[in-house]
This record gives sequence, structure tokens and C-alpha cells, in this order.
Amino acid sequence: MAYKCFFCGKENRPENIKKKVRCIYCGSKIIFKERTTTTRVRAR
Repeated sequence: MAYKCFFCGKENRPENIKKKVRCIYCGSKIIFKERTTTTRVRAR
């Protein structure tokens, strides 16, 4: 599964993230995994 940069939107490989937690394209520190399914939580 690839990680996406919050700012530039490009995908980063997990191998690159383990070395340094930064986007290899723009240098941003905010990287996330996209969720394939949505999860709904019922509020009480």
C-alpha cells in the first residue's frame, strides 16, 4: 500500500517512508494512507 502526501498528492513507497518520514517530492512531513473502505461510527 502506498502513502500519499497531503500537500502535493503524490504517492510515496513504504520503503522511502521508513528511512525518513518526508515526501520525496516536496519535502512535506504530512503523509497518510488512503482508506479503501469508509467506517461509520454511531454516536451515542
